[in-house]
Amino acid sequence: MGESVDITIRRATRADVAALGRLGGMLMRAHYAFDPKRFLAPGDDAESGYGWFLNTQLTEPDVAVFVADQEGAVVGYVYIGVEPLSWKELRDEAGFIHDIAVAEHARRIGIARRLMDAAAEWFRARGTDRMMLWTAQQNTGAQRLFEALGFRRTMVEMTKEILDF
Repeated sequence: MGESVDITIRRATRADVAALGRLGGMLMRAHYAFDPKRFLAPGDDAESGYGWFLNTQLTEPDVAVFVADQEGAVVGYVYIGVEPLSWKELRDEAGFIHDIAVAEHARRIGIARRLMDAAAEWFRARGTDRMMLWTAQQNTGAQRLFEALGFRRTMVEMTKEILDF
């Protein structure tokens, strides 16, 4: 995994919002580049918007945001929540990984795995038996990570614009 790096995984605080916004903006731009018809356009200030959104999630009771802190700099985060039973989705209660993002310069040293470990620990402490996530079809690197962590493919999202029908 490369050289040893001192990373602390901890709950996000309001002081982390700007860094969360930068990482969320990076995530939005990557997804929009994958498929601009499917994903929300990042606009001129995705960082502020995403930072604002994640800030609203910090105190939600069934949600957690964990950050990877490298010597005072946030280099990654995972945004998770417990989703209730859903007849619509034909599934029981599940822990859902909404976002996981790691800054480009901090990748491939185990940060995403450690953030996923923190998510699993948080879900386990809440009595949640299952974790789920969605990943962009084109994001093969993330898919390899999730498969290495034991995730299996269960659903395929398909999208079509109504005007093209």
